Amino acid sequence: MLAGASDNPAGPPHPLSTCWHMHVPYTDELKLQTAEHFSIGRLIIGQNGLLSTPAVSCIIRKIKAIGGIILTASHNPGGPGGDFGIKFNVANGGPAPDTVTDKIFQISKTIEEYAICPDLHIDLSRVGRQEFDLENKFKPFRVEIVDSVDVYLNMLRTLFDMNAIKSLLTGPDQLKIRIDAMNGVMGPYVRRILCDELGAPANSAVNCVPLEDFGGQYPDPNLTYATGLLEAMKGGEHGFGVAFDADGDRYMILGKNGFFVNPSDSLAVIAANLSCIPYFRQMGVRGFGRSMPTSTALDRVAKAMKVPVYETPTGWRYFANLMDSGRCSLCGEESFGTGSDHLREKDGLWSVLVWLSIMAARKQSVEEIVQDHWTKFGRHYYCRFDYEALDPRTAIFIMKDLEAVITEKSFSNQKFAVGSHVFSVEKTDSFEYVDPVDGTVSKKQGLRVIFADGARIIFRMSASGTMGTTLRIYAERYEKDPSRHNKETQVVLGPLIAIALKLSQIHERTGRKGPTVIT
Repeated sequence: MLAGASDNPAGPPHPLSTCWHMHVPYTDELKLQTAEHFSIGRLIIGQNGLLSTPAVSCIIRKIKAIGGIILTASHNPGGPGGDFGIKFNVANGGPAPDTVTDKIFQISKTIEEYAICPDLHIDLSRVGRQEFDLENKFKPFRVEIVDSVDVYLNMLRTLFDMNAIKSLLTGPDQLKIRIDAMNGVMGPYVRRILCDELGAPANSAVNCVPLEDFGGQYPDPNLTYATGLLEAMKGGEHGFGVAFDADGDRYMILGKNGFFVNPSDSLAVIAANLSCIPYFRQMGVRGFGRSMPTSTALDRVAKAMKVPVYETPTGWRYFANLMDSGRCSLCGEESFGTGSDHLREKDGLWSVLVWLSIMAARKQSVEEIVQDHWTKFGRHYYCRFDYEALDPRTAIFIMKDLEAVITEKSFSNQKFAVGSHVFSVEKTDSFEYVDPVDGTVSKKQGLRVIFADGARIIFRMSASGTMGTTLRIYAERYEKDPSRHNKETQVVLGPLIAIALKLSQIHERTGRKGPTVIT
């Protein structure tokens, strides 16, 4: 990550500084020649080149940087045949908005020259400052290697009652936990924070050595890829299980015997229990945000708490704008990402500490907390079908044809009879978002079919993958009656999925027999 900082935190930021994220090689590019002749004066790098994405956001904000560059394969397989992502975070610590990335692209077309220093060698393992004389071009040029965990841990100490969490993990009724870092960047954070700081036994944490190929795993925290955690939790020995993605901004929660917490439910449960967290008791709650495909479970909590909820396109940059303006305190996405205004990134470990704080305060298991939530607010049955690595043209034409069908006037009166239930279409659209802060309009953010009983089907394309295009189908159905809260998700949502498959003809048009991943 490249991030600008000053020697005096209260003063203006230095031109640029940096921290590398994951096992990417140190870059030798040391000057960016733009219209303003912008140059790098200071680099801040995580020890051994490792920083989680939330830690990057934390450091940018702490040192008052002008921004940062994160180099990562995220949750996708990395390496020469896999993914390599370059993400730019702005001064608030969050992902760059479209206006910034568009400007960067325009400036990139005017670059005339840049300087490189191929013989510059930096010891990434040694914490401290290193000074370099770069032929009088960048005086002084400073590299700072920082502890990857320190700044982030110190922030967490200001947000949580760490003693309460420690008592939960070490007291007489000790909660046994299982944490899977999936050989991503989270290993050092899990060891240092959950084990050393909060007292969880060392053997609670597995796959904590960050590996360039993630140990052959696919570090995506869901039931398809985090099978090791799922099998361990099914044994009944542990009461709380977590898997992280490779860069530490997403998480999956499992309860005893493998009880799965849908990420949309996790967001809603956290929202309903923010009073358990000292940070929110002090700061209050101004509003919530969720991505459009995320279930409307959060909306029911917001209504009960009498705070606004903002429905945004997928992408954390939209939440960052809301938080900067003071509109939003907590936000989340159905892809296992949750965060608050303590940072401008989704934050996996923060979310885990929130859950542990809730369990400590309520003295209940994961399953009991979720089921109590359903009893109070009703259950939103929800799932996502991912069709990965599709031919981009095929995916585009599927979406184009779908939009033409669902936006026809006659479709608004359509009824679908599946089994004993009739679904009446109430509203359809191609989701469009007008940012309440700056008025920016984001169009074509997914296709929605909303039924009279509140059930929803959503179709959306995503480019987050190593190859091709991913097309996602989301289905949601609300059930208020507690006696009907323990049904199988796929049984309840089966009729909606059948409608979605009929409308999209995705199996016929792709040759697929089913989705790659079901969440």
